[in-house]
Amino acid sequence: MTRRSGTSETDQLATEQLATEQPSPQHADLDLLSTPDLLAALLDDQAGALRAVQAAAPAIAVAVELAAERLLLGGRLVYLGAGTSGRLGVLDGVELLPTFSWPPERLVTLIAGGQGAMFRSAEGAEDDRLAGGRDLQAVNLTASDVLIALAASGTTPYVLGGVEYALSIGALSIGISNNPGSPLLRLAQVAITLDTGPEVISGSTRLKAGTAQKMTLNALSSAVMVRLDKVYGNLMVDLKVSNAKLRRRAVLLTVLVSGASQTEAQRALAEAGDQVKTAAVMLRLGVDVDTARSALRQVGGSLRSALEAGR
Repeated sequence: MTRRSGTSETDQLATEQLATEQPSPQHADLDLLSTPDLLAALLDDQAGALRAVQAAAPAIAVAVELAAERLLLGGRLVYLGAGTSGRLGVLDGVELLPTFSWPPERLVTLIAGGQGAMFRSAEGAEDDRLAGGRDLQAVNLTASDVLIALAASGTTPYVLGGVEYALSIGALSIGISNNPGSPLLRLAQVAITLDTGPEVISGSTRLKAGTAQKMTLNALSSAVMVRLDKVYGNLMVDLKVSNAKLRRRAVLLTVLVSGASQTEAQRALAEAGDQVKTAAVMLRLGVDVDTARSALRQVGGSLRSALEAGR
């Protein structure tokens, strides 16, 4: 597979023809609008993000199933992007740690230009096609891993190079782009098309395109975590307690699952090291902490399965 650095004149022409780069025909006089009308135009256009994500639901479902299969076998979640897309990937990834206790060693977030690009724009870094592969090689990407590659344009060289490398070693590649038929969508194993069209402010994909990407990442990663038994009913029973707010939430969750009193839930959580699943099994089945942990291990961490097996 041939890889190259930089962009050609053909690439530039293709970028200029992308839907996300075209001026919106509905907002040619945006700067002349009153402030209320300006805000209405900006907010009304966001509705297009939801429609685009809903249309992509079948592809997102495929991504969820394939990603869950890899992750059940011990793979890592790896996010790759540039600019706004890269920052959204980092944001989605880091939120998995407190919400679902996703192990930090099984999460990799990469953005063109390095982690400093989260806070200061490094737009030129995205043009290096070879850097995407180098960054993935540096974090030891393997065939067990899941790569979520994000690029609103679908033409970002850094991201394309990363997907090429992922394909070469057998990692699962999920491409998310806001332009139908873009190179990223043609290249990735699972293509998620978010057809959001032109932006209110022409070319500013931090707006509607970014909203659609954020919604897609929310749905994708949350659904994967549900498939990995990190949710019981609709309760986040695998959260990581790291502050007073989350400790209160853990107590409430334990009460809801076990039917025990708040005092009983607090006591069980203290014995269980703030692990809601373990505390809930202790209280529901009337067992000690070691027995509860063993019961969960035997069913791969599924709280529902542990409770049903202990009836």
